Amino acid sequence: MDFPVENIVHLIPQKAPFVMVSKLLYVDETSTKSSFIINPDNVFVKNGIFQEAGLMENIAQTAALRSGYIASIENKPVEVGYIGAIKDFEVFDLPKANEELITEITIENHLFNVTVLLGKVWHNGKLIAQCEMKVFMDDK
Repeated sequence: MDFPVENIVHLIPQKAPFVMVSKLLYVDETSTKSSFIINPDNVFVKNGIFQEAGLMENIAQTAALRSGYIASIENKPVEVGYIGAIKDFEVFDLPKANEELITEITIENHLFNVTVLLGKVWHNGKLIAQCEMKVFMDDK
């Protein structure tokens, strides 16, 4: 596939209205970038502002997008992942509805069905949130 990948719905297990990624911008061996345009009707928008929980879910869904993209290349089904732990979650600013976020995850470690990643969210080139996240993949 060429980047960006705009039709991403089949790559993630989440469905509307709980989709927090819009496009897959890039994937390599250890990193993934996504874009997300915040819809004013998004479940995490309150008084026109995208909330902290939405930023966290955006990072997690960028990881899901990575897994789904790799699964599609390998002709495998998209697996479901679960946030197992979040460490050092920091929010420096909250974006508004209709704004675009660029999210990057970097895989720090992967052992069996657990992936440790660093997630960073930018708005207009400014870092607005970051954390370390452990994602557990459902091995069914």
